Amino acid sequence: MNFFKKKLKTKNDNSKKQASTPVRMKIILGIIFVLFATLIGQLAYLQIGYGSRFKAEVQKSNSAVVSSQVPRGVMYDTKGRVLVGNRAKNAITYTKSVSTTTEDIYAISNALSRYITINDEKPTEQQVIDYYLANKKNSAKESAKVPKSVRQTQDDELINKRIQQQVSAEHIKLNKRERTAALIYNKISGAYTLSTIYIKNNHLTDKEIASVGEHLSDLPGVGIGTDWQRSYPNGSSIQSIIGSVSTEKAGLPSDNLQYYLTNGYSRNDRVGTSYLEEKYEPLLKGTKATSKVWTKNSGDIEQSKSVYSGQAGSSLVLTLDAQYQKEVQNSLEKIYSAAISSGAAHYSNGAYAVAMNPKTGAILAMAGISRDPKKNKTTNNALGVINQSFVMGSAVKGAMVSGGLINKVISPTNNVMPDTPVYLPSTPVKKSVYPIGTFGALDAETALEVSSNIYMMHLAMKWVKASYVPKKSIHMPQTAFEPIRKNFNMFGLGQKTGIDLPGEISGIQGRSFNEQGLVLPGSVLDLSYGNYDAYTLIQMVQYVSTIANGGYRMQPYVVQSIGRTSNNGKKIYIDYNRKPNVQLRIPWTQAELNIVRQGFWRVVHGTNSWGTAHKLKNVKPAISGKSGTAQTFYYDPDNPNQKDPPELVNATFVGYAPSKNPEIATAVIFPGLDPELEGSYTLQMTKAMVQNYFKLHKK
Repeated sequence: MNFFKKKLKTKNDNSKKQASTPVRMKIILGIIFVLFATLIGQLAYLQIGYGSRFKAEVQKSNSAVVSSQVPRGVMYDTKGRVLVGNRAKNAITYTKSVSTTTEDIYAISNALSRYITINDEKPTEQQVIDYYLANKKNSAKESAKVPKSVRQTQDDELINKRIQQQVSAEHIKLNKRERTAALIYNKISGAYTLSTIYIKNNHLTDKEIASVGEHLSDLPGVGIGTDWQRSYPNGSSIQSIIGSVSTEKAGLPSDNLQYYLTNGYSRNDRVGTSYLEEKYEPLLKGTKATSKVWTKNSGDIEQSKSVYSGQAGSSLVLTLDAQYQKEVQNSLEKIYSAAISSGAAHYSNGAYAVAMNPKTGAILAMAGISRDPKKNKTTNNALGVINQSFVMGSAVKGAMVSGGLINKVISPTNNVMPDTPVYLPSTPVKKSVYPIGTFGALDAETALEVSSNIYMMHLAMKWVKASYVPKKSIHMPQTAFEPIRKNFNMFGLGQKTGIDLPGEISGIQGRSFNEQGLVLPGSVLDLSYGNYDAYTLIQMVQYVSTIANGGYRMQPYVVQSIGRTSNNGKKIYIDYNRKPNVQLRIPWTQAELNIVRQGFWRVVHGTNSWGTAHKLKNVKPAISGKSGTAQTFYYDPDNPNQKDPPELVNATFVGYAPSKNPEIATAVIFPGLDPELEGSYTLQMTKAMVQNYFKLHKK
């Protein structure tokens, strides 16, 4: 009976469990149904309410503004001749899209290399490796060679380094087409997204242009455009003044990279790297053209629209006359060559000449030659006028006499000095070039005419109040150099002139004191006649111009005007004209000025047999000026400890013409000449400069 009850109870419990299972399943299925219904409802709501918005979002294009180069500003001479311009040339370009991959670059490089050849460049080893590994098969092959121990590190940098080493050791050889492809690959890989670069812009043939043009549809991003290159239609002798522009490959100078980047330049932009090109870079570069480019979300370029066509760089009108500049350079080369042939310039390292308008400071011509005496190799170096300094000799005596007059050490009516040599203790006699006793005394005008060193030394001793006993002693105040140097500075000697060219130096100032801190009296005397401190030739022409124009120290300059060139290149619209800048007015009286100017006149036109520039007497219009020679030595750079180096002289001349109403001032130096063969090369050069100038101006 109990057994029957237990069996019945068990049967009833199982029936209850079976009855409860469908209920739970129904609840779960109900929840799932509700969730699905909610999801479907939400999708329907989004589709109906926001479908159009999502569709627009998917199809939406991104936009970006890109810029492109414009022609660089042109430079003209004072008569409107083009000194440096831009020569247009065809180019193959490439614009990198947002979606461009390494595989795309590899494919485009190989495709384009079938139509063009780049011969003026060779791929570097790294460029060959990069191109080789851009091929998936090569990359996989090299990856498989990497030792398991290196791969297990999972260090991508280490693995890549190992792959690079493997390929380098294999010395991959590329054929001609592959070398071009490697160069193209490198150019495109380094390009910024949406930027346009030049794939080939030199020596592009008509056949190459035609071939690329026929296959542009198969070369996404590739185009045919125009590039420009600096040209010098009136000769390259002026290029050392104009300066140079970096190539697209070189791009921005590394030492000024941050400056250019913060001013809107791209890394591969071409910029002026020296002299006028660098000085006026902000004006010459112009304003880049800009376009708005729309790209799809896929990265492909959808369309492009020009926003601003750009503005070509500003034009510069220089003070130089291209024809006169060429004649001055040619004369310098001809005369200097004669000096070399005669043996006079055997150790000379160059020659320089400059002409300036003394009334305005406008540079009329700058010419220079640098020379390696050992190889007898010469190069044009007009900038030596501003960045080379020399001891100039007696040519500075006009400034010394002027200082004596201005500071009332002497006067127009009382300026006679004894012409007795200076004898310092334990020092060779300090005298003039003419024999001792030639003159008993000299006035200032005659002292300039015969270039008396003795006169200048006595003037210096009187000026600084020296105590002098011949052959026994000389004492000067510790400040003895100061008044004389300050006077030279007043004329521009020993300090930068401020010419609008970078790289100007101030010259070299000799030491003033010995090891015990005492002033060097002998050097003060040397300074008085131009045999101590070194000056630049631009300082010398500024100094002589100050005498020529009556006492106005004019700032030299080479850029006269800034403007814009018309689209056809035939007209210049001037926006700015430079005005002459007077840096200082020499505080002398007319009588004091007349003493110096008369002395300069007698240097050329005087009757004394010891006059130093009488060979210019017959030049028309009349020249006034001052010659000079300064003792120097040849120092062999390969033998710095040489004994008894050859004694040489720097030969100089400064002058102006016409003497009564000067229109041109000149300065010439032939450094390092043989003193026995010095000749009259500086006078020949001065004559050529003056006569050529007035011939061109028909005066």
